Order: sequence, then structure tokens, then C-alpha cells
Amino acid sequence: MSDFVSSFMAEVKEKNPHEKEFLQAVEEVAESVARIYDRHPEYRSAKILERIIEPERLIMFRVPWMDDQGDIQINRGFRIEMNSAIGPYKGGLRFHPSVNLSILKFLAFEQVFKNSLTSLPIGGGKGGSDFDPKGKSDNEVMRFCQSFMSELYRHIGPNTDVPAGDIGVGGREIGFLFGQYKKLKNEFTGVLTGKGLKWGGSLIRPEATGYGAVYFAAEMLKTRKETFEGKTCLVSGSGNVAQYTIDKLIDLGGKVVTVSDSSGYVYDEEGINRKKLDYIMELKNLRRSRIHEYTEKYKNAVFTPVNPSADYNPLWNHKADCAFPSATQNEINGNDAKNLLKNGVYVVSEGANMPTTIDGVKHFLDAGILYGPGKAANAGGVAVSGLEMSQNSMRLPWTREEVDNRLQMIMKNIHQTCVEMADRFGTPGNYVNGANIGGFLKVADAMLDQGLV
Repeated sequence: MSDFVSSFMAEVKEKNPHEKEFLQAVEEVAESVARIYDRHPEYRSAKILERIIEPERLIMFRVPWMDDQGDIQINRGFRIEMNSAIGPYKGGLRFHPSVNLSILKFLAFEQVFKNSLTSLPIGGGKGGSDFDPKGKSDNEVMRFCQSFMSELYRHIGPNTDVPAGDIGVGGREIGFLFGQYKKLKNEFTGVLTGKGLKWGGSLIRPEATGYGAVYFAAEMLKTRKETFEGKTCLVSGSGNVAQYTIDKLIDLGGKVVTVSDSSGYVYDEEGINRKKLDYIMELKNLRRSRIHEYTEKYKNAVFTPVNPSADYNPLWNHKADCAFPSATQNEINGNDAKNLLKNGVYVVSEGANMPTTIDGVKHFLDAGILYGPGKAANAGGVAVSGLEMSQNSMRLPWTREEVDNRLQMIMKNIHQTCVEMADRFGTPGNYVNGANIGGFLKVADAMLDQGLV
């Protein structure tokens, strides 16, 4: 098995030098998938894994726009259409200065398996731009989104590629993007998900990723006959995913003591209650302020700046039972993982995409804790995006309760798939192998059925 992974990764690295995030994601999947090759030689001979790692289509384009001072700005736009074996490409758009091909390829690659695990008929893709919406006026964001969609619209559609939001792309951005698509195509279709409720959006969509990460963790806890009642939880981030992770944890009796943004993190030993969460949402969603302002209102809380170049993040160095990394990729390194374990954390459910480094994952697996990788634990967002697509196709909205019930069932089924696949291939309790193998098999069988395309 190790010989296969070594030779496979040597070829991948030669073809994709300097794409560290993409290589990290591929290596993790390759190590899991290698376990099934002895039982399924047809996947090896058809070179399924070699084909899955190559995007079916990679689109890159310039995005010129004018700022409020009348100066012309130019950004790069991307769309990675990774795999459509089980349905139209589906995956978010990320607007952030860090966006590059490596990050988008890793996200698109992960999306293939995540979407497969939901059991919905959707393939994998990802896209975005190095545009930074922070500090921009609504008019500047609108002009950028209109320019971005003026190229992207040629490549997407309700039966081809259905983007959603991601970091930097919330309801405001989706609205501007959809308005431009509708104008250019002269049609009202479900081409984007995360839309406003008054024009085709789905209830529970904003909450879905955060809720789903908590539902998945709850399923893991059930395997030990436990619940969230009275458990102390660490949450990173303060955007959409983190906010609704905290929301659901409060519902289920958990005590959340941290929240963060790129400037640092807040530790509130008393716990973040419903009133404090409402204030966080006001800070981040309406005022677009920094998280340190939380401590100006709640004096007993402590704000700690975080140095990105430090060898550990102090947010992950507090006594707790559960951790929900909900900010960005590789936010938990090996040192952070050791600190989490040292401080009693035995449940980790990833709300962000690949927030733990390979070294960190190894520590979690060696310790035998309940570790839910992002492609399983944060699949709730794309699951409800898929449900939004269904509602758009039927021109029929579902109630909040119906969507939430469907989300809970999808997360329960994903958990069951992970458990069964981990058991079936000799690594019981290893949700990483379970998720990778479970997601791979459905896509691989579809690719075999459809021939060499």
C-alpha cells in the first residue's frame, strides 16, 4: 500500500509542483483509497484515482472593475470544474486575497467526495477570486461581482455547474452575482445557491454548514452514548459557519468559550449565550467589525492577538471537550493537535475545509478520539444547497422544519457511511478512511459505467 501511495504521489508532485494544499488533500485520499485496491483491481486498471485528481475543466479569467475613486482594479477569477460523474459541478465561490490555483484545486477535489457522501446527484467544483471584499463599499462589491459574472456565466447553468458561497461570498455577493446572471441570460433559474429567501433561496441554508458539523459530532458522541449537555466547546472563526455552529451547540446544551477572526480570538470563560451570539452576529454581519470589540461589551472576556507565523495557536490551548475548527484550511497544526489532546478534547468536528494539517490528523487518529474530517462533517452546507436546487426545480419552497429534518437525516447517513466503510476496510473508528472511501466508491463506479471520458 505504501509503495503505491509513494509512487502515485511522486507523479502528482511532479505534475503539480508548489501546490501544497492540493497535494495535501490528494495524499490523504490516496492513503485511504489504497486500502481498497486489492479488492477492486478494476479501479487501478482504469486509473480512476489518476483521473479524479485532474480537473475536467479549469477556467481562469481576468476581472476588471472600477473602485469608488474611479480607479481601475484588476483581479483574477477562477472556476475549477473537477468531476461531473454523478451530477452537475457543485461547489462554492471564495473571494479572498489568498485564493490561488492550489487552494481552489484542493477545495474542488475535496468537494467531489463531500458531495458524493451526501447521496445527492451533484458533482464537485470550486471557484473564486483573489478579490478582498473587506473594506469595500457595497457599490464596489457590486461592480466586482457583475464583472466576475460577465465571464463566469458562459460556463455555468442549473444542469452544468451550480456555484454557491464560501469565504467572502455571502448573501450580498450571491445577490449581485445572480442579478447579473439573470440579466445576461434572460432567465430565472437555480444557477446559484445561497439565494435570498424571497427569490429562490432555501430556509436553513445559512445555518446548514454549522448545524451539520454539530449534527455529525452528535452522531459521533452517540457511539459513546453521550450528548453535548454540559460539554465545553472551542470554536474558531466568527463567520457564517462558526455563528451557526455556536447556535446549535447552545441549543444542545454545549458551552462555547471561544470565537475568532483573522486578528485574534476571544476567550469567554462564562460561555457564549444566545444574547452574546446575537451581538457577534451584529458585529460580523451588520457592522462588519473585528471580533476584539466583543470584549468592549463583555468585560470578563479576553481578546488575544494571534501571530500567523507562531508554531501554535493559543485558541486551541484551553481546557475543553470538543473542538469545531470553522475558519480556514490548516488552522490546526501538529502542536495545536497535541495541545487539544492535552487539554482533554476528544471530539473534533471540522466545519472548515481541511482545517487540520497531516501531522495534526495523525495525532488525532493515533489518540483514537472522535475526529470528523471536513468532507464528512461540513457536508451540511452543500447538502442544503442540493435541497435548494431541488426546490428551485420544483418551484416549491419547503418549510424550515422539513429542510432541517432532511439535513439531520443526511448527516446521520453520512456518519453511518463513514462508520461502515471504516469497518469494512479494516480501520474501525477511523472517520478519515471511512469518508474518503465512501465518497470515492460512488464516484469511481459512476466513472467506470460512463467509460473513458
